[in-house]
Amino acid sequence: MIERRPFAALGGADHGWLKAKHHFSFADYYEPSRMNFGALRVWNDDEIAPGTGFPPHPHSDMEIITYVRKGAVTHKDSLGNEGRTEAGDVQVMSAGTGIRHAEYNLEGETTTLFQIWIMPDRRGGAPSWGAKPFPKSDRSGRFVALASGFPEDKDALPIRTNSRVLGATLKAGEQAEYRLGEGRSAYLVPATGAIEVNGVRLDARDGAAITGESNLRVTALEDAEVVLVDAA
Repeated sequence: MIERRPFAALGGADHGWLKAKHHFSFADYYEPSRMNFGALRVWNDDEIAPGTGFPPHPHSDMEIITYVRKGAVTHKDSLGNEGRTEAGDVQVMSAGTGIRHAEYNLEGETTTLFQIWIMPDRRGGAPSWGAKPFPKSDRSGRFVALASGFPEDKDALPIRTNSRVLGATLKAGEQAEYRLGEGRSAYLVPATGAIEVNGVRLDARDGAAITGESNLRVTALEDAEVVLVDAA
């Protein structure tokens, strides 16, 4: 089953410096039927104005993946990590026993990103942060693991959960397939472009909550960039 969640119907907020849409209950948006999707807890679609951002704040026991779509985000945390993650790249923060971090848009343009939170398989552990470039050419026409809790995904950023975050870029008319394991669910969003997933149309930034589908066939109706979370 594929449940389409249109972008226009998502909850959200406009804080001036931040325009956010929430695929799941978050902050002041409360929807009891959308608290999580398996281990996937948060999928926020954020637009951050130049020279603004999230000041230092704490997290614990959460895997937080940032997929930058346009612009860049600059990270600082209480472990002393600093880094700038550009469009097409990914950063992962494993909050573990606790970490404080700030995320700022220091660019001269609006930064857009997906902020994805996945619940860890186990509580605690030392917090950590990492970032990695993932050239779009490397995921042209196929799904590539960007962050993963599976040891076979050696090129992906590690996360402490039985899940993976994948990306694909497709030209109009191109197809990519992904096989879901038994009993697993998936959540998919085209960052850009219109696609069909097993015959269900999604426009840019729509969400698709997927259960009971053993194989996903994604067809690009126009040039598209697709992000997929495979979660227990």
